[in-house]
Amino acid sequence: MSLYWIALGVLLLFGFAYLSYGRVLAKFFDLSAARPTPAAEKNDGIDFVPTPKGFLLGQHFSAIAAAGPIVGPILAALWFGWLPVLLWIVVGAIFFGAVHDFSTLVGSVRHRAVSIVEIVNEHFGRRGYLVFLLFVWLSLLYVITAFTDLTSSSFVDPKLGGGVAASSLLYLVLGVLMGIALYRFHIPLPAATLIFLPLVAFSIWLGPSMPIVLPATPYFSAQQIWNMILLAYCFLASIIPVWILLQPRGYLGGFFLYVTLAAGVVGLFLGGEKIQYPAFIGFTSAQGLPLFPLLFVTVACGACSGFHGIVCSGTTSKQIAKETDCRAVGYGGMLLEGLVAIVALSTVMILAQNDSLAVASPDRIYAEGLSRFVEHLGIPQDFARSFTLLAFTTFIYDTLDVATRLARYLFQELTGWKGVGGRIAATLITLVVPFFCVSFKMLDTQGNWMPAWKVFWTIFGTSNQLLAALTLMILSLWLAKMRKPFWVSVVPMIFMMAMTVWSLWIMMRSSAEKFFSPSHSFDPAGLIALFLFLLAGALIYEALKIWRRRAAG
Repeated sequence: MSLYWIALGVLLLFGFAYLSYGRVLAKFFDLSAARPTPAAEKNDGIDFVPTPKGFLLGQHFSAIAAAGPIVGPILAALWFGWLPVLLWIVVGAIFFGAVHDFSTLVGSVRHRAVSIVEIVNEHFGRRGYLVFLLFVWLSLLYVITAFTDLTSSSFVDPKLGGGVAASSLLYLVLGVLMGIALYRFHIPLPAATLIFLPLVAFSIWLGPSMPIVLPATPYFSAQQIWNMILLAYCFLASIIPVWILLQPRGYLGGFFLYVTLAAGVVGLFLGGEKIQYPAFIGFTSAQGLPLFPLLFVTVACGACSGFHGIVCSGTTSKQIAKETDCRAVGYGGMLLEGLVAIVALSTVMILAQNDSLAVASPDRIYAEGLSRFVEHLGIPQDFARSFTLLAFTTFIYDTLDVATRLARYLFQELTGWKGVGGRIAATLITLVVPFFCVSFKMLDTQGNWMPAWKVFWTIFGTSNQLLAALTLMILSLWLAKMRKPFWVSVVPMIFMMAMTVWSLWIMMRSSAEKFFSPSHSFDPAGLIALFLFLLAGALIYEALKIWRRRAAG
């Protein structure tokens, strides 16, 4: 079977969903271009900046489309086959993820652009607010830790890592220069785009000729040094105004995503690649992993992501110029991420089951597969690999600095810290835990070294999906208070809650079995799962109390 028909079908389904269900949701929330948004009312030039819809979509898309929609679908397809992954991406993106993102964005705009955590404070009270804040903050720590380590691992790749690192740093410099050109010298956006996009392409070409290879020290490996540099970047990106780096870097990164996505989709249509990997392997993988519920927490951002809700209510809602822009940015942005997940999935679908790449790392599978697609466009495969790895790194950059900034917002909301000192202190506190996690070698239960991102990926996926379920629960209570039908959020909430609690239970049970075995091995993931389980239970308890009070009233 050819990939052509799969790609065509997904494009048609996503386009129809945006024009139909997206429009239904816009009417459901009564979006109005005449209603002032928080960005238009405050417009402080730092966090609240009214931004054109096209510009904001690029920045928002870059922030949410990180390694999740690439790594998750590839891992799940390798374990269970491509068909269940494909079905979940399509159904999840349309009816779960896009609804979650769109609803959270609108809810934040209607609550003065505060984060979803602050919305909990308004509707759940102080205790529920503190519980949810801790849950969200921990979720952001998993994101920062896992994605920092993923980025540094691509920088130390023996073949392409040095060139990718050089191109990545050039890309960040270009983002800063573009921000200065736009906001200090008032160069029009179309002119700035024509200047800086070719420079980004030039940086991709230039990077491999000036590779940055860091030497190891007696105390730290090259990857650990890169981890520290990346966390230092996160610190700086979090405390400076959004127009200096976050907006222009996100805008340029959006083009990276668009070009990568378009090249992958066009390559799928033109290449005539055949599907070779099995459609369905079984309800249990060769590693002993059950399809239910792990499929739904592994695919993660490609179908639904709680992290998106933090982005929507943390940075994006503060930049919405008109309420009607929420449909394109919130609902449309998630559908675009679903396409990223489909392209990533396709790089597995073209593999033979016994192909040596089937046991490679997800970023390697993605780079090799995408380079095959774009080779049909006449682009040299070596350049395509470098471009794909840089794009992969760019996706993660966008998430890293956004996640750090969001965590900083949460601390400032909790403590009331203001000004430069508050921004610096909140950011430093956020980065302490990721710093220790990526600075030391981690061992699996057999005593073998394993990268930090693998240690945190399963718990990241589960906590991420549980965060989505809890966010949908909060939005359902808000909709009920507004006397609006809340089925639109309750149905996906129930399913996501069931899958994630089930996954946490499996992790806790596995950890307990290892601990009480003769070897008494300790699995930290099980302890984290127990903590998240208790936090989620406390928040669900608070929600049920509020629901009963309103029903009685």
